[in-house]
Amino acid sequence: MKGYLGEFEEVVLLTIASLGDDAYGVSIKDEIERRTDRSISIGALHSTITRVEEKGFITSFLGEPTQERGGRRKRFFELTHTGKVALHEMKNLRDDLWRASKTNLSLAK
Repeated sequence: MKGYLGEFEEVVLLTIASLGDDAYGVSIKDEIERRTDRSISIGALHSTITRVEEKGFITSFLGEPTQERGGRRKRFFELTHTGKVALHEMKNLRDDLWRASKTNLSLAK
């Protein structure tokens, strides 16, 4: 894996994957807040997006200018193959750890 994948980085990558063609800053922020029930700053999101882009986990491209945005263009994000591999490796690690700790995590009293 190209560098460590932190928890919030993982959430951002999974959110980008789930949003598909609609993955841009505000939609990513809104979806993370809705799913995690916690507020995040746009600055924290942009820092994370920059970091995962530098790691090669995502790419970005500019959409067409829209009238509703005053002629400005949205920056859209998509996972790279490397990003998909990193997510699969993290899922496999988590699955292995859950299996190994199953008995100790039982909620039964």
